[in-house]
Amino acid sequence: MVIIMIKEIIHDPLFLSLASRPATPDDMNIAIDLIETLHFHQHSCVGMSANMIGERVRIIAFAGDEKLSRRYFVMFNPEIIKKEGAYDAKESCLALTGEPRPCKRYKTIKVKYQDENFAVKYKTYTGFTAETIQHEIDHCDGVLI
Repeated sequence: MVIIMIKEIIHDPLFLSLASRPATPDDMNIAIDLIETLHFHQHSCVGMSANMIGERVRIIAFAGDEKLSRRYFVMFNPEIIKKEGAYDAKESCLALTGEPRPCKRYKTIKVKYQDENFAVKYKTYTGFTAETIQHEIDHCDGVLI
């Protein structure tokens, strides 16, 4: 039986600065909780990593580009394998308080990840979605903006 939970957001920078372990099929419930928690915070957040809900595992969730319907995507063990078009950005984070912080991002990224069946996938992202994915992968790596 799967129990869906909206989890508390972790704000502890020491915890958030620890790198996450690889995800396995046993972590599916974490992914479900991550999506539900992201959906709950949809008015202030477009992406989350599992460590933001207290789980140090390489899972991210993010909102798609559809404006009328919020569709969420999950990646297990994401890694950026190609990046182009560096630019300076300022980002906020639901897990971190304060003003938006400066960071370096890339306009286009190619990501290797595993889907919900743990099949390896590759996809190229651009624009705001690419920026969101970069932010969440940073969380998996223990990088705080």
